Amino acid sequence: MPRGRYSLHDPHDHTPLAEEHFHCAPGPSGWRYVSQLTTPSGDHTGSVDLALDGIGRPIRLELHAASWQVRGAALGGVTWVRTDPTGTEATEGNVRAHAFTGTSPAFLIATVRLLRLTPSTPATRVRLVAFTDPVLAPRTVDQSWALIAREAHATDNGPLTVDEYQVTALDTGEQHTVHIAGDVVLAASGIELEHLESPPSTFD
Repeated sequence: MPRGRYSLHDPHDHTPLAEEHFHCAPGPSGWRYVSQLTTPSGDHTGSVDLALDGIGRPIRLELHAASWQVRGAALGGVTWVRTDPTGTEATEGNVRAHAFTGTSPAFLIATVRLLRLTPSTPATRVRLVAFTDPVLAPRTVDQSWALIAREAHATDNGPLTVDEYQVTALDTGEQHTVHIAGDVVLAASGIELEHLESPPSTFD
């Protein structure tokens, strides 16, 4: 079960935003990722709990940030309930999208599990609902994903396969790369893996 720490920063000016302490693991029904977020000074700012089914669909999502909360799942596309910090108002949303996304590295792994790309697969379009910090505001985004390289690297625990994806935001044309090994993001725009206690899990 991989356990470690990511650092999150502004992809444009590299301002440190948060540290994400995580653990994740595949299970009999899919994959689960749980994390706690802290500021660079150590204050708790939020959490992520994401569970996927065997084909990569989000069967449960729970996000907390700045006292806002989102609960969601794949239902009629994707459906969610967003609750304000006072707990008195809850807004439900539904979009004909494939899955969720956000700043957590968990969502990159989730998208890869959903798309199941190979190096010969053409670039694939996916519609996602993004929850943007700091108040988890929902926004529908369209992206294109392509697996552009797959390399095996020798490690003390045997070969480690690293996939390099090119992700394109279809509304702006902006592109960035994502490097993933198993169920761990090694590097991506705004994300760095700072510490990993055990090797990434591999998926069937």
